[in-house]
Amino acid sequence: MKKRKGIVLAGGAGSRLHPLTLAMSKQMMPVYDKPMIYYPISVLMLAGIREILIISTPQDLPLFKRLLGTGEYLGVSFFYEEQPKPEGLAQAFLIGEKFLDDSPAALILGDNLFYGQDFQHLVKEANEAIETSTIFAYHVSNPKAYGVIEFDYDGKAISIEEKPRAPKSNYAVPGIYFYDDQVVQHAKSLKPSARGELEITDLNLIYLQRKELMVKVIGRGTAWLDTGTHKSLLEASHFVQTIQSRQGLQVACLEEIAFNKGWVDEKQISKSIHSMGKSSYATYLESLLQE
Repeated sequence: MKKRKGIVLAGGAGSRLHPLTLAMSKQMMPVYDKPMIYYPISVLMLAGIREILIISTPQDLPLFKRLLGTGEYLGVSFFYEEQPKPEGLAQAFLIGEKFLDDSPAALILGDNLFYGQDFQHLVKEANEAIETSTIFAYHVSNPKAYGVIEFDYDGKAISIEEKPRAPKSNYAVPGIYFYDDQVVQHAKSLKPSARGELEITDLNLIYLQRKELMVKVIGRGTAWLDTGTHKSLLEASHFVQTIQSRQGLQVACLEEIAFNKGWVDEKQISKSIHSMGKSSYATYLESLLQE
């Protein structure tokens, strides 16, 4: 049985940032002390996924290649594909068809940040359930801005609606999705929406109607931040700064995750530290080896 592969969609589709911000890749911008794209990559790694495709614009992709390389230093493999024209989130599976090679897939958006111990367990369980497709539900105050899940009295998901005028619940679908090995074929069957995009909500509806979709509610102990605006980007930076300053632990430290999972050894971590020069990030990795 094939293992699930991961996709990070780090394109410019739907970006709400100022043009000056977009002069550089949004996902290359820092959230406090590390590039934004580290955060979604860390989620896939925490789930146990080691083959990861980065999809981005022709302008931004060389930057990601320079930043991330092959992934060997993390015990993972990074691959890269261009998204010449943003045509919806589900387009990622068409672009990544060759990479996936009939494997189950996980998709995470490049500007989403998740943090919480329980969430790590949720994504790990979702990844290990290879034959199951899983999405999540997160309680928000402004559901009109998201895909919204409706539940019946038994807590079973019965509908999903994209950016509804009259939301049927306060539970939004956050930007991470786990699908079975049929996801590419289902994505190929989608028709563009009124805004000309292959909607991820339509893909989720296929699975829901086939009774092949599991929806797990994310509890209060997990933070989900969408960094698509200047305000939310600043809020995310403050959040990460507060957590790291209070706990003395890094959020989304890729080398730490790889080391804790046994994907790299102390020799590789030392090599990574040497390549970073003097920085707080390198100092943190040094402290890991001392412990």
